[in-house]
Order: sequence, then C-alpha cells, then structure tokens
Amino acid sequence: MSKLDKDSVLAKFTAAYEAANGKAPTIEAKGGWYSVDGGKNIRLAQLDEMADNMGSAPAPKKAKAEKPAKEAKIEKPKAAKPKAPAKTKAKKSASSFSVKDFYTKQIQDTNPGAKAPR
Repeated sequence: MSKLDKDSVLAKFTAAYEAANGKAPTIEAKGGWYSVDGGKNIRLAQLDEMADNMGSAPAPKKAKAEKPAKEAKIEKPKAAKPKAPAKTKAKKSASSFSVKDFYTKQIQDTNPGAKAPR
C-alpha cells in the first residue's frame, strides 16, 4: 500500500471534477474523511480512484442516462406490491402456529399458576 500525498490527490481530483462537471468542487476535510459538495464522506484513496474514473469517461452523460432507467425500475415493484399481501394472508390462515401462544404455554409449564400479561 502506497501513501498518498493529500495535496496532489486533491489537485488531481479537482482538475478531473472541473473537466467532468464544468465547475470547481467544494471539498470539506474532517478527520481523514473528505466530503465533496456536501455529499457522502469518503477517504483519500476513494478520491484518487474517482479522479481516475472521471478522467477516463464523461460522468454527467452516463448519470443522466441511468436516472430514467432507475425510475422505471422503481415503478414496476409498486405495481407488484398489491399481489404480495394476498399471498401472506393465505399463509397466515394455513398455519395454526402462534409464537405468542407458544411462549405463553412455555411460561405456564415452567411456572404453574403464572398469568400472561394483558
């Protein structure tokens, strides 16, 4: 594992970010963690990897193309949700086992005369 120079990594990341997004990033450093534009905190090594990735491929075009696909995926499970509760109701009526009754019986077997809290 090689040690990274903080200044060189931040300069490299800033240059790659400006090239990809057209503006300078706001980088906040706190305790070895770095926050870019108020986003998720990441380590210096991750900033170095992100700089390499930004330099090789334009990020904004891919991000815009992926967003509609993700939204379409989100809508499909919503349509499928009404089917799931119908299946769970059938499972509940088919099984006569109840955890509440099991533990009540177990407590009464170990302590005769004990009452269930109600």
